[in-house]
Amino acid sequence: MPGTPLPDAEQLLKALTDQMRPEVGPETGLIGIHTGGVWLAERLHRDLNLKVPLGTLDVSFYRDDYEKIGLHRDVKTSDIPFEVEGRHLILVDDVLYTGRTIRAAMNELFDYGRPASIRLAALVDRGGRELPVAARFLGAAVTVAPGRSIELKRDSDGRLSLALSGDEHVA
Repeated sequence: MPGTPLPDAEQLLKALTDQMRPEVGPETGLIGIHTGGVWLAERLHRDLNLKVPLGTLDVSFYRDDYEKIGLHRDVKTSDIPFEVEGRHLILVDDVLYTGRTIRAAMNELFDYGRPASIRLAALVDRGGRELPVAARFLGAAVTVAPGRSIELKRDSDGRLSLALSGDEHVA
């Protein structure tokens, strides 16, 4: 709905943590997708007291639109500091949209080994799926007008917030 404010990102993160707590063991591998997914994964990792070090992915080279959009100027390194083979993983992203980022992340993960399972945690699902991807853990589903995007922002104190960007003149 136009004019409807976005939910509070900190409250969504708390709800996400509460959903995950009963289903996540200390040996679960948590992997954040750069950039917003890493911010969320850092907080989830701490709040869930996971023993396995936090992993991070930059899926830029694995995207199916890489040839069309080219390389982003701020490519990060992927770092999975644990054994993926046979481990239960949770992939963390900020905004779930078409599903293509998640597909790229899974392709990259399989280069590290064959996990026992991969579940998805997302702060916001904005709809618009192009691939059959669904979050197991979800903060909220939000309707966004065509031409608009939801961005996760982090201030200097580490506090998270959601913001809309894009075309503000939607007919």
